Amino acid sequence: MIPDAQVDEVRARADLVDIIGELVPLKKAGKEFKANCPFHEERTPSFYVVPAKGFYNCFGCGQSGDVFGFVMKRLGLDFVEAVKYVAARSGVEIQEVTRGGGRAEEDPFRAHYEANAFGRDFFRRMLLDPKIGADARDYLSHRGVDPATAERFGLGYAPDEWRGLRDAAARHAMTDALLLEVGLLTKSERTPEPYDRFRHRIMFPIEDPGGRVVAFGGRILGSGTGRRTGKEPAKYVNTSETPVYHKGEVLYGLAWAKHAIRREGAALVVEGYMDAVSLAAAGFENVVAPLGTSFTEAQAALLARYTKRVQILFDSDDAGLKATFRSGDVLLAHGLHPAVVTLPRGEDPDTLVRREGAAGLRHYIGQAVDVLDRKLQMLEEHDYFGSIDRTRRALDKLLPTVRAVVDPTLRDLYVSRIAERTGVRRETLEAERGRSGGRGAAVSGASPLRASQRVRTRPGPMTGLPLMGPERAVLQVLARDRERRYERIETLLRYVGPEDFTDPLWRLIFQAFLDDVELDRPPGGTEPEAARRLEALLDDREELLHSDRVFSDALAHLRLAGLERRGRELDLRLSAATDDSERRALAVEKAQVARERREIGPGWSYAARRLAGP
Repeated sequence: MIPDAQVDEVRARADLVDIIGELVPLKKAGKEFKANCPFHEERTPSFYVVPAKGFYNCFGCGQSGDVFGFVMKRLGLDFVEAVKYVAARSGVEIQEVTRGGGRAEEDPFRAHYEANAFGRDFFRRMLLDPKIGADARDYLSHRGVDPATAERFGLGYAPDEWRGLRDAAARHAMTDALLLEVGLLTKSERTPEPYDRFRHRIMFPIEDPGGRVVAFGGRILGSGTGRRTGKEPAKYVNTSETPVYHKGEVLYGLAWAKHAIRREGAALVVEGYMDAVSLAAAGFENVVAPLGTSFTEAQAALLARYTKRVQILFDSDDAGLKATFRSGDVLLAHGLHPAVVTLPRGEDPDTLVRREGAAGLRHYIGQAVDVLDRKLQMLEEHDYFGSIDRTRRALDKLLPTVRAVVDPTLRDLYVSRIAERTGVRRETLEAERGRSGGRGAAVSGASPLRASQRVRTRPGPMTGLPLMGPERAVLQVLARDRERRYERIETLLRYVGPEDFTDPLWRLIFQAFLDDVELDRPPGGTEPEAARRLEALLDDREELLHSDRVFSDALAHLRLAGLERRGRELDLRLSAATDDSERRALAVEKAQVARERREIGPGWSYAARRLAGP
């Protein structure tokens, strides 16, 4: 059970609007927030959240209560599960006790969070050290980052040493194995002895939405130990994926910015850590950054909890523009409305705000235009509408954005705008929009589909292949969408591996994609039936609509199937275990499997169930 004092602490620290807003789309109404009630059907919002008093109330059906009551009713949890759910999103560590007063089983990843928290504190002490952190403090000051902002983001400094953090952690009984697992130490073939991964770098702790440190990013500070090896050090070094960190599921700065995002009604998205910190120092509190070159589907879904409006403020170079439009399509697919902030050529948000100040940057933000309008502007600037051939090519660049939109009103506006600018009839554009194929198909987050909408079968080489089960569905999307194949494989490998494919031939094909991401023909020596299937996938003439929804639903099915197998295996091992410590370890693992299943959802989607086949 959970001590009453901890329950009170969770209740006090919980952001009621944040917790409920994850599950219900809230709109600000004065000092309160309102929505259509999630507990009964209604057309006019009568469900109100009152953060000042810590409760919700529906004037339609009479449901009311505190944050725990809402979570219990909405998610079907018992009280203890509800407290844990809220605590995890509020940065509170729960210490359960047994009825006899002893401590219950802890979070299996508690040690990982503690190691990362230690890392943040160590780097912070080094930054504040009068001698060791002098150059790092001067650098931050030069970049316009004042001490208050550095403290707010927990910025630190990794000293120019090979064992500084390792030795400090050893004095606190932290093992090398744990520090290696969370990415604070590393090894190399030439240096098997573990050593500090981050050296002579400004350190940026990466937090989950609840405020727990899950990873780090480090920016090189002049010349450091990397120079001694004869190699040019990387400008940025980041924590690799760990049990508590998946970079595609976290937004840098969100733990601090989420309230400002809701207050401002918009999120300002920049490319990297330094941009986010510099803009925060200049007074822009609603700033976040993806931990990669563009938004992932999980990051878009995370941001959608807090706002519908997104202003993309990436660098103005060619790479920044490409990332802008990739991110825009992902955001549109999750019901968000992205606008593009255009800076002068060669500028980035950090340099501009330091040169022109907050007022200068606000001027450019105020001129932000819708992502499709920005595409049209750029195509106009490059004379894409001066000939029939170039207009055809312009349509190829515009239609993926139209296909991504899930908001029907916005989609209609987009089609009208393109028809007006190109002279192509609306009917033709609508027909083209429906032919999504693989390249330019709508990204994940498209509205749920009926099975009959998902695939339109044409005569072709797929005849005779197994039904459209989840294993084939995943591989079909990999085969079809070569431009995003690496991204999709990266997503798959977070959750499943070849062993999760129960059909041995599909397993061989998946392994072939892992071995060669650019695969365009069966590798030599492939088993004949597997080669036939792979050729059929690569030469597929089916029109696969909403490929990202098919992909995400199929992945959900594969994950659930794997977790169910793992759960059955743990049940068998639990029934045979005689040692108490072994039983406790198995119970913790079983609880983790159950949590992962709940995160996927109790019933996934209709499309996923249909993908499973008979």
